[in-house]
Amino acid sequence: MPLHRLSLTVALLASAFVNAFAADAITPSAKTELFNGKDTAGWSVFPEAGKDSWSIKDGILACTGKPSGFLRTTQSYKQYRFTVEWRFTKPGNTGVVVHMTPPDAVWPKSIECQGMHKNQGDFYFWNGATLTGGTELKDKKSGKIRGYRLGKQADAEKPAGEWNTFTTVCDGNTVTILVNGKEVNKATGTNLSEGFIGLQVEGGAFEVKRCTLEPL
Repeated sequence: MPLHRLSLTVALLASAFVNAFAADAITPSAKTELFNGKDTAGWSVFPEAGKDSWSIKDGILACTGKPSGFLRTTQSYKQYRFTVEWRFTKPGNTGVVVHMTPPDAVWPKSIECQGMHKNQGDFYFWNGATLTGGTELKDKKSGKIRGYRLGKQADAEKPAGEWNTFTTVCDGNTVTILVNGKEVNKATGTNLSEGFIGLQVEGGAFEVKRCTLEPL
């Protein structure tokens, strides 16, 4: 097959996949626990090498923090409130990633709701995700924009070792973060409004007690 035809075929297949993904996004109608306390049914691990990063004991989902990647829902969602109750076993880094767009990557086109110890509430917009305002993040070598950052406006995080409740409210082109019930940041004018929900793996070991999805 000529190269130009192969490229066109790949582009069409990719477009069809993204369109099918977008059409599949669900608006939740009832409160649902996405983690059943027994296994990771309804979730997908990326990369494949990271499958041993996750374990479950006594109803707690534990992550070693390596390699970098995520555990994400296999279902795409829009218009929802997602709450994760988690804690670090020692100070580290993680996050809730919303509106994740195929293909899986480190990191995909998505909105990272920062979960790093002492930084819970910052926003990072990756690989084509945008918002109104925010600080440009440029590649040091090429100078190209690789994303955007919006720092938290308040601090409500508990010390490492204690359980924190981290809530992400996704309402159209607005994403709001609440930590332990307090609003700490809000991003508006986002160009993403639906997608997978992920728990980020980025170096820090942490534990999860529950993952709750609710309608707005």
